[in-house]
Amino acid sequence: MSSRYHARKLIAAPIFLMLAAGCSDFAGLTGNPEDEQSECTLPGGAIFNGAARDGIPALTDPILEAPTGAGAAYLRPYDRVVGLELGGEHVAIPLNILWWHEVVNLGRNGFQVVVTHCPLTGSTLVFDREPLHGTEFGVSGLLYQSNLILYDRGERESLWPQMARSAQCGPRIGTVLKMVTAVEIRWDQWRRLHPETLVVSSFQGYDREYRSYPYGSYDEPDNRYLLFPVEIDPRRPPKERVLGIPFGAMDGPLGDGGIAFPFGEFAETGRWGVAREDLEEGAVVVFWDGEGQAAMAHRPVLDGRILSFRVTDHGIVDEQTGSTWNVEGLAVDGPLASRRLRSIPEAYVAFWFAWAVFHPRAELWEAG
Repeated sequence: MSSRYHARKLIAAPIFLMLAAGCSDFAGLTGNPEDEQSECTLPGGAIFNGAARDGIPALTDPILEAPTGAGAAYLRPYDRVVGLELGGEHVAIPLNILWWHEVVNLGRNGFQVVVTHCPLTGSTLVFDREPLHGTEFGVSGLLYQSNLILYDRGERESLWPQMARSAQCGPRIGTVLKMVTAVEIRWDQWRRLHPETLVVSSFQGYDREYRSYPYGSYDEPDNRYLLFPVEIDPRRPPKERVLGIPFGAMDGPLGDGGIAFPFGEFAETGRWGVAREDLEEGAVVVFWDGEGQAAMAHRPVLDGRILSFRVTDHGIVDEQTGSTWNVEGLAVDGPLASRRLRSIPEAYVAFWFAWAVFHPRAELWEAG
């Protein structure tokens, strides 16, 4: 048994400490008396100390290599990766890496992003670090509603619950992190879409079993076991993946509403799926790729024209031109070939129970 896996097994035991910090006691969270004047909006009774600060080591500019490289041999076709494009270059950050590191700071082609994944809430979000002057993020060891709390490595740090997408404690309180478009998808399908992709190598200087999921059966959709007490919304299996779009996130302040698109509903539609919703922020279309087990949200508008879509035996086709589209919102055949819809970067994947906790007024999409 690796030391890392042993550490995870210890975390699974009931040894977590609930912090007694009050709503404004930032110093109680950081242990730094200099922080006593900083505010915190998080209720102390909902914050748990799951590990030492940086006990889960974030990566910064990890080694990348081609899919055929020796450092990519740990990946199996069905493993899930976070795929994104940075300045015309495609990069894959596997969940296998994020299970063990949770935070990956990347600087590529003039872009500064941080890729984050919380295994306990199944949530994958990518943020733009540029507005914070490229500040790196680390793993605080604290958890709020079972969700990873990041900290920034600035002169005066703040705490950022991942799914809140904003600083909730410290000098940057209220600052919202801008999100970056990404897709969580199977490795084999990402390679089909982008055969030239780079991927995070297993050669990072850590002794980790990157093929091993350290949480046993935790992520099985019907598994109701949680490490921390939260109320489970019974409308969907607790660990089912959903693609969620927070209401207000696109054009206004953060709120507790949203709409969730369950992967289980899409799976019933077959190889391809399309969902169309008219939200207050405007029309949204979600494309589903059953082979890649992936969903992405886009604006169904091109050159000022609203497009409608249907599923055929060959894929997702728009009614107006007969062009065929892939999950990334790219037309791959027909009159609109090579044109792309504007994706919604605020859409992200999480376990249903966690999405419902952070968005208690969320609507739930149902196929048909």
